[in-house]
Amino acid sequence: MTSNGELNIPDIPETSGATTQEHVYERLRNAIMLGAIEPGTSLTMRGLAERLGLSPTPVREAVRRLSSEHAIQIKDNRRMTVPLMTPDRFEELVALRVAVEVHAANRALPYVSDIIIEKLTEIDNRMDRFVSERDLDQLTLLNQAFHRTLYTVNPAQASMPIIESIWLQLGPFQRQVITRVTEYYEIDRHKEILAALTTRDATALHDAIANDIKDGVLQSGQNLLALTDAA
Repeated sequence: MTSNGELNIPDIPETSGATTQEHVYERLRNAIMLGAIEPGTSLTMRGLAERLGLSPTPVREAVRRLSSEHAIQIKDNRRMTVPLMTPDRFEELVALRVAVEVHAANRALPYVSDIIIEKLTEIDNRMDRFVSERDLDQLTLLNQAFHRTLYTVNPAQASMPIIESIWLQLGPFQRQVITRVTEYYEIDRHKEILAALTTRDATALHDAIANDIKDGVLQSGQNLLALTDAA
């Protein structure tokens, strides 16, 4: 079991004008969404504060917010954990990802310009380079950037907070999947997304987004959960 002192909580740039509590929240949230903190990791308020070099006060408020987002589970004995994944919860979260992200992509499609497609292509090309290096932090960040860039071209979009909440809940388990399953992402569905955007084909975009999510985590995640249950 990982201890507080060994926690991987990557640094992130401080947002101008952000309070200490807001920065702590964003830093812990980023670590969980990246999967830098594994499911089942035991946490304490004091341990997190020491790891971050802060007093417990800003950490306590950040943890409260993350608990309300189901990213941290607070135990009766004042200890905390990053929740373990269950098969039912996993399938629910993946189904939600498909439904909301397909919706967001379809709503974004009328606003996608050639400049946006070029930007998405550049992000995908950078991902290709990190695949061979197995740099999972960068792959996760760039994958999120790819999808976020697409969905937010819709000026009226309201989906990103929902999508990021799902990413947050899936992040730790998804990182386990891509760490342990070597056949992850044999087919680059981002190329299919880019082709659908280029031809402005809504049906192809729907299928490419859904397959990207399912290929990226669903089958491999189910296999990993089955192995965990059998252990």
